[in-house]
Amino acid sequence: MFEKILIANRGEIACRVIRTARRMGIRTVAVYSQADADAQHVRLADEAWPIGGPRPQDSYLRADAILEVARRSGAQAIHPGYGFLSENADFAEAVEAAGITFIGPRAASMRKLGSKAGAKDLMQAAGVPVVPGYAGEDQSPQLLAREAGRIGFPLMIKAAHGGGGKGMRIVHDADGFGAALESCQREAANAFGNDRVLLERYIASPRHIEIQVFGDTHGNLIHLNERECSAQRRYQKVLEESPSPFLTPESRRRMGEAAVTAAAAIDYVNAGTVEFIVAPSGEFWFMEINARLQVEHPVTEMVTGLDLVEWQLRVAAGESLPLGQDAIPQQGHAIEARLYAEDPDAGFLPASGRLERLSLPAPSSNVRVDSGVVEGDTVTIFYDPMIAKLIVHADDRAGALARMREALAASTIAGPKSNIGFLERLVRHPMVTAASIDTSWLDRNPDALLPSTEPPAPAAIAAAAVTALLRQERDRQQAALATAEPHSPWARADGWRLGQAGERQLRLQHGTLCHEIQASGSDGRYQLRSDGHTLLVEGAHLQEALLSLRVDGEARRFRVDATAQQVVVHDGTRRLAFEHVPAFQPDAAAETTGDGRVVAPMPGRVVLVKATAGDTVAEGDELLVMEAMKMELTLRAPRDGTVEEVRAAAGDFVGADAVLVTLAHDAEAN
Repeated sequence: MFEKILIANRGEIACRVIRTARRMGIRTVAVYSQADADAQHVRLADEAWPIGGPRPQDSYLRADAILEVARRSGAQAIHPGYGFLSENADFAEAVEAAGITFIGPRAASMRKLGSKAGAKDLMQAAGVPVVPGYAGEDQSPQLLAREAGRIGFPLMIKAAHGGGGKGMRIVHDADGFGAALESCQREAANAFGNDRVLLERYIASPRHIEIQVFGDTHGNLIHLNERECSAQRRYQKVLEESPSPFLTPESRRRMGEAAVTAAAAIDYVNAGTVEFIVAPSGEFWFMEINARLQVEHPVTEMVTGLDLVEWQLRVAAGESLPLGQDAIPQQGHAIEARLYAEDPDAGFLPASGRLERLSLPAPSSNVRVDSGVVEGDTVTIFYDPMIAKLIVHADDRAGALARMREALAASTIAGPKSNIGFLERLVRHPMVTAASIDTSWLDRNPDALLPSTEPPAPAAIAAAAVTALLRQERDRQQAALATAEPHSPWARADGWRLGQAGERQLRLQHGTLCHEIQASGSDGRYQLRSDGHTLLVEGAHLQEALLSLRVDGEARRFRVDATAQQVVVHDGTRRLAFEHVPAFQPDAAAETTGDGRVVAPMPGRVVLVKATAGDTVAEGDELLVMEAMKMELTLRAPRDGTVEEVRAAAGDFVGADAVLVTLAHDAEAN
């Protein structure tokens, strides 16, 4: 077995590999960019080396720098994680040429998968079912348009060298094909350095089911059952689970056999995933093989009790697979949810910023947390904005969903926007609980998971106010203990005045509603007056994140989290954020729109500028294209008008809210 390995990655996957390596007595070497000097994977590794600037192409994509660190540190093997260089055949080959073991498949196997078109031909020849389409080398727009007509609409345009949902477009008719092809090719060229595409028949209401495969250098090749990843948004997986609630024992057997056949066709070694698209009828077709460990591999680990990274290390060291096909366990049900820094209210735009609060559930045998950040860390603009993965296990699917709801309720994220509220609504939605969701359901139903517009219940408002009051009293008490007269009445936080009862005023804003609250009392007993109502609160007790209290005699329990800026109250089904508003601050003015300015919605790089000063544009016309956090954003004209100024050029890095284009104040626009 190896004595020292290098992890050519960052974030939660680097931390995850380090944990297994440490348990096995293997020393670890981390690499880091300038943006990651204080990152958790750097702190966890036995040693860490800088490899360049914050952009991936200046650091984590620099094979030469990573190999140099491996040589200098004495690492005997390199684990690529996922993303970055994990599926780069040239890198795998360079690692082996340097006399270092690559912890993954052979370069030759990866090359067969480097082109989705070539992989599809290979699978078809091996007898694995594939979706009808076009995967030829002739990429002229005219021929692609003819092939699209032959296949029929709707169809899918896919980057031939892509992955992770990048470079994919659904086209519903011939009129939209040209623009979709151009956008897909541009995104593919930017993300993968190759704009080749393939066309496939679009399967309506499909499911996405993948099979975990594993091979060793002794000719053994098995699968570790399936994961269903049908809950997706823009081809990005949101929830993953195992076993699939859709498969029957017979379809599971056939799909597992097809996955092993697919892996055998390319002489596969180490961990990989064979992905299938599955029709409502149960018919399935090969999509692709991911020649690496998947983000959702913990789901398989939870139901099998196996450590897939340990298997990777043992296979790379020349050992045989620890178990045969018939010995693979399958126990209970597991679900994974991905917590991201992103803004669901703004089209899920990735977010960035300092994690002012990050509280995640305590790990246990049934709850697992994989994360590469802690409270105080910063989610940067340069990398994927994942904060953590929550993985839960139970005896059955209903139990796993209940446990996921509890794990999400126990999580708090403050700082950048996050998708935690969206995930909570998702795991309660009837389509998810009934296991009826398909890969495009979330995109077809964008309003199905919008936050409730129902105002907070009086008990929830009372819980927010009491949490704030108890926090004030605790802070004042702690401050008083540091003084010469800790028991002075002037140190009390109950609004006490000489000769009369004290009263405190709170302003708590939820959405557009601002609740004015007059509170009297202390130590868990309060009278609250708000919105013309008076509530009596008794027995309020705050123990860590749990608040228990009686509101007008009715006992209630809430999860709460309080900072100087806000109070978050969770009633078991709904998360409510109340912002502290200074008592004499006027209400904020409504946001103005339609001023003709086009601003960057987030930090990123401008990849295409279509507008020039003097152009006449209509509302909705494409003006610029930005790339940020691994996604492409199209910025459009907010109204009809004339372009007055273009303040960015292709290749420029711009900050959030930077003005990129302005429209003239045309008389006809007013």
